Parts: sequence; structure tokens; C-alpha cells
Amino acid sequence: TGEAYTRYRYTKYDGSRMNLELAMVYLGLGSNLGDREDNLREAMKLLEQRLCRGKASSVYETEPVGSTNQPHYLNQVCQFYTALPPVALLALLKGFELKLGRTPTRRGASRPIDIDILLYDDQIVKTPKLVIPHQRLIERAFVLVPLAEIAPDLAHPVNHKTVRDLLVELKDKHGVVKLRG
Repeated sequence: TGEAYTRYRYTKYDGSRMNLELAMVYLGLGSNLGDREDNLREAMKLLEQRLCRGKASSVYETEPVGSTNQPHYLNQVCQFYTALPPVALLALLKGFELKLGRTPTRRGASRPIDIDILLYDDQIVKTPKLVIPHQRLIERAFVLVPLAEIAPDLAHPVNHKTVRDLLVELKDKHGVVKLRG
């Protein structure tokens, strides 16, 4: 991307200034249990308390992937800026999920909130607990459709294709319906 970090000027209480380097991250939010819209709103409130919010996509209602015998999801993608490194950001997000009622369960199970790190600047991270870019990002319409809404020209750090091009190449785009902007 060339401009991986955004410079942010911070004025301290004593009036002095310092510059922070913030990473641009894209987070995927999803909910299919309880009051789904309220779950997304509450997640955004928590995120905005600890991260600097950039763009936010519309909210989309989406069909579940994999285990289809569950309620439909509401999904949204948001851009944030953070000084946290990827692993610390993951810990923060997992804490927010717990605070909002998520309990550890099997992959693909219904949940009140799911917050995934989709992209973290143009970094590639592979650890046992964290993979960035999100390993299924390029396969999921419920991620690519809202991501293309707010960052169509963003390049995937591994294959270098734009989000717009990845969405065009995606074969299965059904089941993603825009609810509101």
C-alpha cells in the first residue's frame, strides 16, 4: 500500500505534543444471536473506546456459512487505527467478545458477537493463534462485499489483488443483503 502507517498527533495534558504511528486495520464484525443490531452497536462502542475509527461499511444480513442450521448473521467491516501490535489487538478483541457474551465454542457456531482481524496494514502474520490476513477473507462474500464498500482499491498483502478484483473473482456471492448504510 505504500502508506502503511498514519501519523497521529497527540497533545498531552501538559501541552506538549508527540506523534504516534498508528497501523490501519480492518475488522470484521458479525452477530447471529440475540439482538444482532445491538450487539454490533455495543461492539462498535467498545472498539471506539480503544481504537481510532475510520470508515465503516453498511450492515449486511448474511446466510451462515458451513453450519447452515442457525440464524442469519448481521455483518459489517470497519477500518480502525491502532498503536497496538497484532497479538495485543487480538487479545483486546477477544476480551471485548467475552464482555459482550461470547463463550468459547467450536468454529462456525452461533454467537452474539465475532470480531476478526481481517487485515493489519500490509503485514503478514502467521502464529498458532493469529493469521493475518484472515485466512478465509478471499473466500467469503460476507467479508468482501462490505470491505469492497469501504476499501475497493485496498491490495491484499499476499496475492496483491485489490478487494474489488477479489470480489469479482468470487464465485459464490449469494446470501449477502445490505440492510442499512
